[in-house]
Amino acid sequence: MYEQLSGLKVGYAMCGSFCTFEKSFAATQRLKELGCELFPIMSFNAASISSRFGGSEENIAKLEDICGRKIISSIEAAEPIGPKKLLDILVVSPCTGNTAAKLATGVTDTPVTMAVKSHIRNSRPVVLAIATNDALGAAAKNIGFLQNCRNFFFVPYGQDDFEHKPNSMIAHFELIPDSICAALDGKQMQPVIRPY
Repeated sequence: MYEQLSGLKVGYAMCGSFCTFEKSFAATQRLKELGCELFPIMSFNAASISSRFGGSEENIAKLEDICGRKIISSIEAAEPIGPKKLLDILVVSPCTGNTAAKLATGVTDTPVTMAVKSHIRNSRPVVLAIATNDALGAAAKNIGFLQNCRNFFFVPYGQDDFEHKPNSMIAHFELIPDSICAALDGKQMQPVIRPY
């Protein structure tokens, strides 16, 4: 099932949903095991903020170690992704509500949003692994908008804690390889929303 992932050039972009970093790192490791060539990208916040979920330098080192190359951490370094056609597919994992809003409104002010803008100009797929406390609140309109945009695909997601955070939704990070396979075929993995 995963044969098409061997040798696939995958941009792996991380934004600042720090509580999901471990799940994201596990997904990155799985893609490496499946033979993907990984190009790590981090937003300014993901690369510079230390939290109770890990220090910034530790997170950078972990992503670089898995991917086997230095992260793209500036807007100018991300810009050539499109013109040079560096990637077959780009995964944003985690994709925060903040980044989803920027993608929905065409704002390009981080390495991740530049990477998406540059990559998608070649009509190549982008896979978003949503992680936001506002998915069923303020971020809902942006997520809905992106789900209707060509070349954007979503890792299935669900409410991670509906009792304490009723608007929060997080991607099923373990489904990233399957979501990539579906996106390469131009399909959205279904069902998009499933129990967490």
